[in-house]
Amino acid sequence: MNPKDKYISPLSTRYASPEMQFLFSETFKFRTWRRLWISLAKAEQKLGLDITDEQIAELETFKDDINFEVAEAREKVVRHDVMSHVYAYGQQCPKAEPIIHLGATSCYVGDNTDVIILKEASKLVLKKIATVLSQLKEFAKTYRAMPCLAYTHLQPAQLTTVGKRATLWMNELAMDAEELEWRLERLQLLGSKGTTGTQASFMELFDGDEKKVLELERLIAEDMGFSGVVPVSGQTYSRKVDAGFLATLSGIAQSAYKFAGDLRILQSFEEMEEPFEKNQIGSSAMPYKRNPMRSERICALARYVMTDSLNPALTSSSQWFERTLDDSANKRLSVAEAFLAVDAILNIYMNVSSGLVVYDRVVRRRVMDKLPFMATENIMMKAVKKGGDRQELHEKLRVHSHAAAHRVKAEDGVNDLMQRILEDPSFGLTESDLADVLVPEKYIGRCPSQVDTFIKDVIDPIISRYYEADIHSEINV
Repeated sequence: MNPKDKYISPLSTRYASPEMQFLFSETFKFRTWRRLWISLAKAEQKLGLDITDEQIAELETFKDDINFEVAEAREKVVRHDVMSHVYAYGQQCPKAEPIIHLGATSCYVGDNTDVIILKEASKLVLKKIATVLSQLKEFAKTYRAMPCLAYTHLQPAQLTTVGKRATLWMNELAMDAEELEWRLERLQLLGSKGTTGTQASFMELFDGDEKKVLELERLIAEDMGFSGVVPVSGQTYSRKVDAGFLATLSGIAQSAYKFAGDLRILQSFEEMEEPFEKNQIGSSAMPYKRNPMRSERICALARYVMTDSLNPALTSSSQWFERTLDDSANKRLSVAEAFLAVDAILNIYMNVSSGLVVYDRVVRRRVMDKLPFMATENIMMKAVKKGGDRQELHEKLRVHSHAAAHRVKAEDGVNDLMQRILEDPSFGLTESDLADVLVPEKYIGRCPSQVDTFIKDVIDPIISRYYEADIHSEINV
């Protein structure tokens, strides 16, 4: 069959990075199975079972050399993936074949591998979040004091700064990073629990010695880099673990969507733009277009992740008693694709945040267009100090503001509020008085210091824990 005739996920061909794809690959999966079988054999040997150093050495020799063809041919016969790979490993390791998978059930390799993948994939996500935060940090520092319009209800409200707005994007990603950290700190292996979680097979192997059964799990967990195993389980680890991790991935998608959505609006306002490459085409029909295509792609993938996060929640709720297999087909898709899609989102986020463009003059012009309205309270206070009546002035400002706004919207677009105030003797203000009020920097409050403190107290610690200079973004479209 021609490869072009088969469906291939765009998460592989267009979006997700090679490093994230590898973590969900057959190679990583089956190599991890073999690591777990070796760990089991070593622990069983240490606890007195008749397993030789020669057998373990043979297992070690072929731990990364997966004979896929043998396993695939065997699975067509026995219809069982784990036993097919036990068989294939045994073909390479004839001396160790009798002790491979000793006492274990399929979930020993399947579920413990899934936990290891959750851990490794989450660590990669944290590194990419740290890269985004590092880039937004520099952006926020650069624009920490640049006034811009702030919005409530998507209507101009007061002023903020370009850098302070960036901290809002950063803060939500920081919350996601901390939540993912929390989940990783509590992530435990399934361990060696047996077919229904009772460890009956291991009690048989160790002649009823519970201490050895517990020590077996401790040794395996230590070997795999975990602090421990789950205290109780059915055949599988609780599927609430998957639901929890995907809820966190949904949070990352929400944060990225918020950033990309804001940037799309700002690009429409012509205040900011995502990077636009020299030969990039914005529209097939309109050559002048500079569409925020990468931000739109973030939003598209984010919607997918937010929706996908419902899958493990439904799976978790429908696991009857000690386990049902209807988790398997859904889990293979939902968990892997959520991580691949979040990886894709963060790849694009890294790309966009590394080259954000700010059009300073447009930002300033839009601020000055609206500042007269925003300065009315300060104007009123200055007029009161000159002997004006606060209540009378408030009413006059209301009337003048509405008249000026009508002219801006319905007539010639000119905001003549300051001229109206200057010509109204009730205020008693001069051009110098009004010029003193119309300074945008007087309306940004603590924005610069908020940026500085937030970066120092919240962002820098996350960057220091996870940032790696060799993490980079490569987007294909």
